[in-house]
Amino acid sequence: MRAVGTILFLVVLATAVATFARRRRIPAPSLLVIAGLVVALIPGTPALRVPPQAIALVVLPPLLYASAEELSLRDLRLVWRPVTVLAFGLVLASAAALGVIVTAVTPLPPSMAFVLGAVLASTDPVAVTALGRRLSLPGRVQVLVQAESLFNDATSLVLFKVAVGVAVASTTVHWGPAAGQFVLLAGGGTAVGAVAAGIVALIRRRTTDPVLETVIALVTPYAAYVLAESAHTSGVTAVVVAGVLLGRSGHRLSDARIRLQVQAVYAVVVFLLESVVFSIVGLELPTLVRDLPAGSGRWPLQAAAVAFVLIGIRIVWMLPLAAVVRPRRDGPSWRTAAVVTWAGTRGVMPLAAALSIPLTASGGRPLPGRELVLVLTTAVVVLTLVVQGLTLGPVVNRSGLALEPEHTAHEESTARDALTRAALAHLDGLSGMETVPEAALARMQRNLSARLDHDGSGGTPADSADAVYRELRRDVITVQNTELRRLYDGHRISDTTRRRLQTDLDREESALGDR
Repeated sequence: MRAVGTILFLVVLATAVATFARRRRIPAPSLLVIAGLVVALIPGTPALRVPPQAIALVVLPPLLYASAEELSLRDLRLVWRPVTVLAFGLVLASAAALGVIVTAVTPLPPSMAFVLGAVLASTDPVAVTALGRRLSLPGRVQVLVQAESLFNDATSLVLFKVAVGVAVASTTVHWGPAAGQFVLLAGGGTAVGAVAAGIVALIRRRTTDPVLETVIALVTPYAAYVLAESAHTSGVTAVVVAGVLLGRSGHRLSDARIRLQVQAVYAVVVFLLESVVFSIVGLELPTLVRDLPAGSGRWPLQAAAVAFVLIGIRIVWMLPLAAVVRPRRDGPSWRTAAVVTWAGTRGVMPLAAALSIPLTASGGRPLPGRELVLVLTTAVVVLTLVVQGLTLGPVVNRSGLALEPEHTAHEESTARDALTRAALAHLDGLSGMETVPEAALARMQRNLSARLDHDGSGGTPADSADAVYRELRRDVITVQNTELRRLYDGHRISDTTRRRLQTDLDREESALGDR
């Protein structure tokens, strides 16, 4: 009963704080972490201990899936080389550098220092997506930041397993088996994710019930994760691959009414899970600090040093890469490097990995330094979420990379005009055909022409109850959907504009009612 009350309290607290953050245009993850810390420091607040499987199995799959669905596969093709370098090279470099620094500045043995390096080496997709959702970054920069955090899991997970094996069994590192394990985790997770996406796509093509479609959408990330973990591959990679593939083909798998319902339900789920999990990060830190052994009072300075090293490595690694990911031809590469560097926060996944470190080493003796690794991991997560999260917006604005509201509005207005002209051209081709009543055709042409004149998105006309008119409007919406995909595939509009216009078309089609 107490656990239920704690969960309800977290939901209420997180919802209130996240709502306030949205109104004040403050990054919600940063404010949620601070709120969690404040609550945890109140005298009488019970200690919070979250099982690692609760985060890894319950929270991560839907959040990763939602983030992967938002990823623009078109833009990903343009930045796959730097994403690959970041997902492999930067993770390895970060883990190695952290291992050396942590050994020098903390009492952790080298094996546990390497464990901490592997835990914190990769950026967190949940935090990165949550922080970047309101930033007006160019498509290539946004995809670079998001894709790096989504695809570096296999690298960091292999490093983590190797490091934990060395720390627990006191063995030496065998890089040959480690490379094979990486292939199994990354390749196997990709295969499972692709198979899961294919099966779900087949099911969704044969489903017209909105409730059943919503259930399938909610179950999909959990199914991909569990199947991959059961096959001893990367569950996170499987969820990401399934999300990217299904996100790309989602408009072909269901109708407008179903898409709108699934989006609404998923928005609620993501909002609640993100709000609760970032509150937990803040709530857990004081509890972990109380469990530290005597003589660990310098952990704040040690955590600051670790965070500083992580940011420094990203800066050094990012500068040469930024030259090939310029959002504009005349855009200085250092500005791109600054934004991508500062967006590389740590979050939920490092915390889940640290919590999964075994309690004992070989022989049953306690694993030395486990408590300090947990505290440093959580402290670095809190530091990056608060410091980088609260300052990421100003960094983006100062960089000059942020798209101006006028630019976004002009792109959207131009795209709406293109959709309307495509619809009018289609109607012109129907003129004179006996199958289409002239009255319905003329009425539709007037409504579309009015949109061009007034530059408005319009809506379903009041007299759309007429069956012939409704069928004609559905036909026009189909033409506009085709034109929208053509504009997007031709790189004439951004993914953000495409999603916004697709939602508007779905709302119009849904308002027409059933056939």
